[in-house]
Amino acid sequence: MRRVRRDWHWDTPRPRTWPEQGAVVPAPPTDLGWARVEPVRSIRYLIQRVLLLPFTEAMVHPKIEGREWVRELARPVIFAANHSSHADTSLILHSLTDTARDRTVVAAAADYWFKHPILGNIVSLFLNTFPFSRTGGAQAQLHSSSQLLKSGWNLVLFPEGSRSPDGRIQEFKPGVGHLAKETGTPVVPMHIRGAYQVMPRGQKLPLPGPVRVRIGKPMTVQAAEGSREFTARVEKAVRTLAAEKRQPDIQGTWVERWKASKPRELRYESEN
Repeated sequence: MRRVRRDWHWDTPRPRTWPEQGAVVPAPPTDLGWARVEPVRSIRYLIQRVLLLPFTEAMVHPKIEGREWVRELARPVIFAANHSSHADTSLILHSLTDTARDRTVVAAAADYWFKHPILGNIVSLFLNTFPFSRTGGAQAQLHSSSQLLKSGWNLVLFPEGSRSPDGRIQEFKPGVGHLAKETGTPVVPMHIRGAYQVMPRGQKLPLPGPVRVRIGKPMTVQAAEGSREFTARVEKAVRTLAAEKRQPDIQGTWVERWKASKPRELRYESEN
């Protein structure tokens, strides 16, 4: 218990992250803005530190690759990941730094998670979710998402629209590209491997098993690129993360290993 407490720093205060004027989001009441103000944010930080993150670590021991891309983010981004399990959200939050996690909102299917107000309020308290329609109202959805980004929040989106029925990546819907193009927000591709085996559709509770979360290089929409073209490029980036070979362990003296493990300089893809 002492080791777990030391590792997770339960007594660590919630980090003061990007400009606190973004704490109150000018979003419609249906977007559950109450979940993004104090003291709710501090309560959620405690819940995640005491319950969600230790439980995720204990069940699947997720391996995180590419966290350096998150560590140096200085502006809001869209995290775009494949979706095969209800465990995906907790795995993504587990993979983020404290600073990024504290400023991250998760898009959740309005027709599933918010059909019953009590359930919607619970998941919003635990995960900082907002209802995302899968059936229409694209313009209103774009406005709400844009307001969150402009207020300094990261967004977690699952561009496939729903959980994969077989664990394989499905075609991405163009919404992520449209939102990125309209707001000029970078997109960070992510791939989660193993979540389908841990908690596929129909599975009520997660099973132990190996999981890997791989985070890619932030991407920005190029000047002459359409939203559908950019969406296709994001999908390709996620598929590439899924196919990349595992990085070999760093060898050498502790000094050489330390130098090799230093985060790379953060550059957005369009700057190449």
